[in-house]
Amino acid sequence: MFLDLLRRRNPALLTAAAHFHQNGQLPPNTYVIDLDAVSRNAAALAAESARLGLTPFAMTKQIGRNPDASRAIGAGGITHAVGVDLECAIAAASGGLQAGHLGHLVQIPRHRADDAAALEPLYWTVFSETKAAEAGAAALARGRVQDVLLRIAAPGDRFYRGHEGGFDAADVVAAADRVDAIPGVRFAGITSFPATLFDATTGTARSTPNLGTLTRAREALERAGRRDIQVNAPGTTSVSILSTLAEAGATQVEPGHGLTGTTPLHAARDLIEEPAIAYVSEVSHLWNGDAYVFGGGLYVDPVLGGAETTALFCAPETDPVDAPELRVDMPAPEAIDYYATVPLDGHTAQPGDTVLFGFRPQVFVTRGLTAGISGISTSNPVVAGIWSADGSAPISLSDAAAGTGRTA
Repeated sequence: MFLDLLRRRNPALLTAAAHFHQNGQLPPNTYVIDLDAVSRNAAALAAESARLGLTPFAMTKQIGRNPDASRAIGAGGITHAVGVDLECAIAAASGGLQAGHLGHLVQIPRHRADDAAALEPLYWTVFSETKAAEAGAAALARGRVQDVLLRIAAPGDRFYRGHEGGFDAADVVAAADRVDAIPGVRFAGITSFPATLFDATTGTARSTPNLGTLTRAREALERAGRRDIQVNAPGTTSVSILSTLAEAGATQVEPGHGLTGTTPLHAARDLIEEPAIAYVSEVSHLWNGDAYVFGGGLYVDPVLGGAETTALFCAPETDPVDAPELRVDMPAPEAIDYYATVPLDGHTAQPGDTVLFGFRPQVFVTRGLTAGISGISTSNPVVAGIWSADGSAPISLSDAAAGTGRTA
């Protein structure tokens, strides 16, 4: 999927990953992130957003909420994050990104509203007046009024199963008035997801009915006399689609995979964003002609369908660009990914050999680790740090032996 893209456009990341794994600085089951490339990607997204009058909020769940990556995103000019859930917003803040948006896709639990309010987010999405009241009470306790976005929906809109919920788009004007009457909150705008989706048939991004619903709702609100309406329109966000979103009236965009060059569009054609993430593993053992490769982070985002997964097998001192690329039998989705199995088909491999993957990740739902690598662009790569999938620091063996219980 993205492995050939990495070999062609960012082979230095693969070379650095193999080097640091082979010298013991990177354990298997680690996603490596090219921090220099992430900064450049963020800068491209920030510049085009500014040109179009859009506000970008970075989505960091896909990269395991890695705080070094958050700092790289900030260095590129994107200063705020969107938290897909509260934990995501907290982790992004630890990396220096301010809370731009939370509550969408995952609503804030009732007894966590105070924790969410402590982040003082610019925007807080609510699916109901009940949730608006919880946000308002928490905001008032901190002496502020919270701007809220209403998730809206209309017949024909597209939602992933389990993502449904929100206000009736046909009632948006009255809903905005009702929310404005709730102490502690102020209606600020509307949102939906996904506003854009990849079309595998054409290899392009297409606007969903949700984007049209947002446009019509904004127009209805404007006819009712409301101004400065925020329109949050996430989904398949890269520089290449920003103008389409702006023309539809969007004011906020939320790049996630765009920051690492792993949207489905990047698999279809070269875009300005560079591929910036790979998965590092190693051969555990051999059995009946197969190599068993450590897993833990082998969740491939299924948005591109059942594409075959391949990996590079790198013996010590082997340049990944020249390494054999072998087909991988991935664990079944319902299985625990202790290992992936690779038929060697005449190729040789030894326990400890480096194995490199390139696929579209969702690190936060895995047991994977993440490690940012800085200095790749200057041929002076350095591992910035190793982090757990939730953005916290894993306990090292020495800490565990000493009983320090270090978690950050």
